[in-house]
Amino acid sequence: MMFIDHAKILVKAGYGGNGCLSFRREKFVARGGPNGGDGGDGGDVVFRADQNLSTLMDMRYKQQYKAKRGRHGQGKDMHGSNGREVEIRVPLGTVIKDAETGEVLADLTADGQREVVARGGRGGRGNAHFATPTNQAPRHFEEGTPGEEKMLQVELKLIADVGLVGFPNAGKSTLLSRLSSAHPRIADYPFTTLKPALGIVSLGDFDSFVMADLPGLIEGAHEGKGLGFQFLRHIERTRVLLFLIECTRPDPEDDLTALREELRLFSPKLMEKPWLVALTKVDILNEAERAEISLNDALRISAVAGIGLKELVFAIKARLQDASEATRDFKSWDG
Repeated sequence: MMFIDHAKILVKAGYGGNGCLSFRREKFVARGGPNGGDGGDGGDVVFRADQNLSTLMDMRYKQQYKAKRGRHGQGKDMHGSNGREVEIRVPLGTVIKDAETGEVLADLTADGQREVVARGGRGGRGNAHFATPTNQAPRHFEEGTPGEEKMLQVELKLIADVGLVGFPNAGKSTLLSRLSSAHPRIADYPFTTLKPALGIVSLGDFDSFVMADLPGLIEGAHEGKGLGFQFLRHIERTRVLLFLIECTRPDPEDDLTALREELRLFSPKLMEKPWLVALTKVDILNEAERAEISLNDALRISAVAGIGLKELVFAIKARLQDASEATRDFKSWDG
């Protein structure tokens, strides 16, 4: 299935139905009173998060969504029925913005969560509402109001516990495939990963975490270079960042600094996330060469040879536990 993580669509809520102009017509009643019913409200446009979806592909082919209008009121005080809403199902992690103002209208992170993004018009009142002691046969009624119409920017930001951050060909896909049952595309050239992939890393019978393999980052990604926006959009949702750096790079310390600077330029909030560093592909070095690399806090791993993977998983678990405790402490302190 093609992975689509952003779309621009037009939504139109339904018009409200018109109120009715009507009078009672009964035998032996020359001038019956007003009995025009109200129009029904127009249907809303609603987004609903669905955990069974993983892409916004439907919006690639359908770019307009329109709810039904309310039915008009009728005589005999019969009110028109409300228009049927239109429900748009999207994956968890979908953010809906007003394309003109940039305002966030909805951020859907829980299965079944629903948000109204365009409200239907109000149904007009029938002439029965306008009767007074001095005007017992009003000929006034209201027309329904139009529903809201909006151009929306829809973005998918994957929700994961750990996000893999690195330059292209740093070994992210290989690591994900080794630690989980995911099968991302793997090859020895840049930008093999063109779409995010999620894998579940097991920590035992009842414990696990979700790891995301994201398109490789290059300098200038915060300006959209390479696959920058596609990468950075998804990294915002992760709880812990794992920076992967090839052990054969000329200056691993500079690589780490460059990666973190790209994240900072895109969003300073990313710098607040817990993080780890791992040097990859260490199987091609001997012990002395590994020790010479000046990245002291980095774990040494090789996904191909299985070196250091157990230690990496436990280090990630510890970071996730720290992040969870920090979140609980903050909520408790914040009241």
